[in-house]
Amino acid sequence: MKILFLDHSGVLGGAELFLLDIARQYRDSCLVALMAEGSFQARLEQEQIPVRVLSKQAIRVNRGSNAWQSFTSLKQIVPLVLEVLKLSRDYDVICTNTAKALVVGTIASFLSRRPLVHCLHDILTAEHFSLINFRLVPILTNWFAERVIANSKATQTAFVAAGGKTELTEVIYNGFLPERFQQSPENATQLRQQLRLEGRFVVGSFSRLSPWKGQHVLLEALTHCPNNVVALLVGDALFGEQEYVDRLHQQVAELGLHDRVKFLGFRADVSELMSACDLVAHTSTSPEPFGRVIVEAMLCQRPIVATAAGGVVELIEPGATGWLVPGNNAEKLAEVINECYADPDLAAAIAQRAYQHASQAFHLDGTCQKVAQVLERVVADQALTPIQTGTVL
Repeated sequence: MKILFLDHSGVLGGAELFLLDIARQYRDSCLVALMAEGSFQARLEQEQIPVRVLSKQAIRVNRGSNAWQSFTSLKQIVPLVLEVLKLSRDYDVICTNTAKALVVGTIASFLSRRPLVHCLHDILTAEHFSLINFRLVPILTNWFAERVIANSKATQTAFVAAGGKTELTEVIYNGFLPERFQQSPENATQLRQQLRLEGRFVVGSFSRLSPWKGQHVLLEALTHCPNNVVALLVGDALFGEQEYVDRLHQQVAELGLHDRVKFLGFRADVSELMSACDLVAHTSTSPEPFGRVIVEAMLCQRPIVATAAGGVVELIEPGATGWLVPGNNAEKLAEVINECYADPDLAAAIAQRAYQHASQAFHLDGTCQKVAQVLERVVADQALTPIQTGTVL
């Protein structure tokens, strides 16, 4: 089975990490086509996964674009469609990984008569998408996709509520290899020494710095915790969000937290840093489609507290494998931090149960097997029906 993967981003985000894990299994029979240059391309090349960049200029449509902006982007889309159309004739199935890739992929799929599978990594809501973009994903998938792989039940539910067909969808969680997250206690101790964190209770936040990721909530929560509690903010602004980063630094100054907060920026040693934390906090103020950081923290055997919304509630059993708190509530977050600070044995026991759960429920082998089954069924069905007619909206 030969697969043409299509992604619009050159940045290595959660959706791209999922694609990387899947494409790795097909490196001898796939091509990853990207619509922009960036770190994702470099990572694919490092993993010896075939990759081709179709355009050096990213499509200028974003979540807030209106109908006119979307229309004027056609001059960028047409050349991409022609390129993907030409490539697709050498592959059995097109697998799109983002909404922009879906637009290009559906047209190429229709013209080349190659089946289309879409991987959905976003919770479709009017809050985060313009009306045209909110409607476009379900319309295109209803008409052209053979299957839609949703990364959580929350993502699936939102897709159906937006008009997507339930029968098209299949929930497949992101997968992980537990051994990649194992770190020695000696390494964690050494890293804490390098960061001058000896004797401190360290709460880690691992995400791009963005208003909806809620780092400001963690900073506010610190004011309700003992002075020995400090925060590590690992990540940086990605999509024009530098203003938010500036506001975080201002918040630190206003709250008098300059000696209790460390901004580490983008780091490649995420597992090592997680292992050096006493608690990992995931503070999104809007529902997360999945929440890779949560599972990564579990596999690093670190206790996790997260916002109770979206796919996150499918990952954590409160009081058993972690803690869930209301969104945008610094006081409730502080209560959990203080509980872990006061009772490290309880936190360690919950972290160990979470590790056992995540090792089984989110193992990469299971994810790859489920994705392979979807793709193989689609290709087999296409072989029985050479002329693709699509589904009815």
